Amino acid sequence: MKKIGILFGQENTFPQAFVDRINRINPPGIFAEFVSIDKVLQGADSGYAVIVDRISQDVPFYRAYLKNAAITGTAVINNPFWWSADDKFFNNALAQKIGVPVPRTVLLPSFGLPDNTADTSFRNLVYPFDWNTIFEYVGFPAYMKPYAGGGWKHVYYLEDKEDFFQKHSETGQLVMMLQEEIDFSQYYRCYCIGGKDVHIMPYNPKNAPHQRYQSDFNGSQALMKKITDHVLALNQYLGYDFNTVEIAVRGEVPYAIDFCNPAPDADINSIGEEHFEWVVETSARYAIERAIKQKPGKDNLTWGKFVQRTPKAVKKTDTAKSVAAKKSPKKSPAKKQQKEK
Repeated sequence: MKKIGILFGQENTFPQAFVDRINRINPPGIFAEFVSIDKVLQGADSGYAVIVDRISQDVPFYRAYLKNAAITGTAVINNPFWWSADDKFFNNALAQKIGVPVPRTVLLPSFGLPDNTADTSFRNLVYPFDWNTIFEYVGFPAYMKPYAGGGWKHVYYLEDKEDFFQKHSETGQLVMMLQEEIDFSQYYRCYCIGGKDVHIMPYNPKNAPHQRYQSDFNGSQALMKKITDHVLALNQYLGYDFNTVEIAVRGEVPYAIDFCNPAPDADINSIGEEHFEWVVETSARYAIERAIKQKPGKDNLTWGKFVQRTPKAVKKTDTAKSVAAKKSPKKSPAKKQQKEK
């Protein structure tokens, strides 16, 4: 019997619905439950074929538990190793690399010194920064937000450079990004599950939180196709099994604004019944799919195209031959003739 577990925190509606949906589908040899942890021994099997992670971004203990589970064969949704390494600034650079439009963005050093550092820790950092070039590149008005994290925390709207300097001084040790404002005519939040299923939701970040999904944007079929393609490309390159991508449309160009949301809001009270039904059904069936494919003791994680890339000319067999050649160098023609005599 294979178990699918969900690891979660304060959310209420999605975890129970997810477990109930899998058990209602009742796939042979598979059932779902809330993850239960009473000990974590190094290298010990977690007992779960699949774990859906909804909370480890806030609980380091859970992140370590999931890495241990993964190394013993659990398929963790999302990959805890990649999630630990990822950030929003890197995401933007990757999007630009694969041809997905993103706002012009700059990484900023923290205003306050990180713990256990001093001025001498930053001898490689030119001060003051080249602010004129940065401001010319990004333009105003602009947004400033943390390079990692989510939930609209510590997001600032900036009118001009004076506003920037004043608000940056409030950010303490946070590493921030300065980002071009996309003056949008349409905005969408898009679920992506399994790197293959996309659900596009009209969304307006300018509304109050409880009204953001109450939007009536209605883009063309061509725009929806372009958004879907961009969402799929981003998640396939990043390797996220469960994520949302926020898209701001300026003109007919969809800009990816935020796509590092591996534990996105899935509460029925905020996203509404229609979107809730889609995410519960799609995530349940995807978890079942992963449980069926899961091989005990093997690596069952999803790795994105960015980290899968290897030199095409080098194969394992070629590498093995080269190692063998180094261990047993070819005999010179003279030695070969001596041996034949």
